[in-house]
Amino acid sequence: MGYIEGLLGDNEKIVVRTRQHWVALASGFLGNLITAAAIIFVTILATAVATPILGPLAPFVLALLLLLVFPFFGFFRDFLDWWNEEYLVTNRRVVQSEGTINKHVIDSSLEKVNDVVLRQSLLGRLLNYGDIEIMTASEFGVNRLQRIAGPVKFKTVMLNQKEAMGSDEGLGARPVVQQDVPDLIAELDDLRKKGVLTDAEFQQKKAELLAKM
Repeated sequence: MGYIEGLLGDNEKIVVRTRQHWVALASGFLGNLITAAAIIFVTILATAVATPILGPLAPFVLALLLLLVFPFFGFFRDFLDWWNEEYLVTNRRVVQSEGTINKHVIDSSLEKVNDVVLRQSLLGRLLNYGDIEIMTASEFGVNRLQRIAGPVKFKTVMLNQKEAMGSDEGLGARPVVQQDVPDLIAELDDLRKKGVLTDAEFQQKKAELLAKM
C-alpha cells in the first residue's frame, strides 16, 4: 500500500489522481542540460588545446568531468520532487501531497470548498495543463495547484464529488415518519397564522405531508 493510500479513511476512495504537467520539469531540465553541455564543451576545449601537455592536465580534465555529477544529480532530484508531488480528489476531500523523504500533505474537505478557479494560458490549453485555486472555508483560505496536468477533468471531478456528497447527506437525513406529520402540520399552521405562509402554501404543504402517511 502506498503512502497516499495509507491516508485514506474508511470507505474513502480515490476518484482522480494526477500531478504537475511535465512542463514543470522543463525549466530545471534545461538549466541542468545547459550546465552539463557547458562542462562538456570546456572539457573538450581544454583537452584539444592542451593535447601536447595532457599528462599534467589530466587531473584538471578529470575534475571537469566529475562536475557533470552536479547537473545530473540536480535533474534527478527535480524528477523525484515532481514524481512525489501528487494531487488527488477522493469522495470526501482534495489532497495535495509533496516531498520525497519528508512528506507534506494538505487536504481540504469537499464540503468546505466554496469556489474553484481554473486558469489556463494558450499553451496550457494546447498541452492540457493549468493552475487551479481552491477557495475553502478553512484557515488557509486558498489552495493553489500550479501547472497541474488535466486541470479541466480535475476541476469537474472535484465539483461532481462535492455535489454527490451533498446529495448523499440529503438522502441520509431523517425521514418523515407518520408520528411526525401532525406536529409538522401544527408548525406549518403556526407559520400560516404568523403570515409566513399563505393559506394556499399551507394547504399544499399539508397535502404533501398527509400523502406521506
